Amino acid sequence: MKYKNILVEKEDRTAWITINRPNKLNALNKDTIKELHEVFSKLEKDKGVLVIILTGSGEKAFVAGADIAEFAGFSEKQGKKLAAKGQEILFDFVENLSKPVIAAVNGFALGGGLELAMACHFRVASENAKMGLPEVSLGVIPGYGGTQRLPRLVGKGRAMEMIMTAGMIDAQKALDYGLVNYVVPQEGLTDLCSQLAGKISNNSPVAIGYAIKAINDCFNTNVNGFATEIDAFGKCFGTADFKEGTSAFLEKRKADFPGK
Repeated sequence: MKYKNILVEKEDRTAWITINRPNKLNALNKDTIKELHEVFSKLEKDKGVLVIILTGSGEKAFVAGADIAEFAGFSEKQGKKLAAKGQEILFDFVENLSKPVIAAVNGFALGGGLELAMACHFRVASENAKMGLPEVSLGVIPGYGGTQRLPRLVGKGRAMEMIMTAGMIDAQKALDYGLVNYVVPQEGLTDLCSQLAGKISNNSPVAIGYAIKAINDCFNTNVNGFATEIDAFGKCFGTADFKEGTSAFLEKRKADFPGK
């Protein structure tokens, strides 16, 4: 797979997606969002890939925001369409992917960059990472899900403060807030994400896909998450992965899941 703005590598059933616009601090533009949608779509269908890790090129930024020059002259109608389309093809799409997506936050994650990291299933940050939603300083609000996902992760009060002050928090505070799962030196970021991907890859990909859906439905006010869990739990019993997992446990051996 070759793209203009992103790089894709595969290693040990893990795919690494690197947003590669270092001169723009990996800022998101329409073309990059479209390319990301395409590559996530392909990797979800790729049976050789069990986990996806998303990061930014260089040592300064994961994604330092959206490309403001691209929408500075937009009308109300165009602004609404921009947010709706972006959420549909990338941010909601990533959140609802059946394969786990880890954000390796290797520097600034601001605006659309933090929104993209929050759409991933969880986040690991390097010590130099800084995160924030500065949109109100431009006279606009987060439009790619930031007002929805940030409160779920850090709580309403902290989200209100972060969004209204337009300020940044460092990696340690992000860890304290529960916005990221781990903070490591930058040189250790790749290794930790790979280790986590390896642990995930040992488990049933079919069950993980069901788990992602059930957890996401916990935050969907239009859906009964408990009902989703019950339905998904039942469906697991009809899978080859369940038969292999339970057999392996009873036979005291390591499971070799057919779903891989």
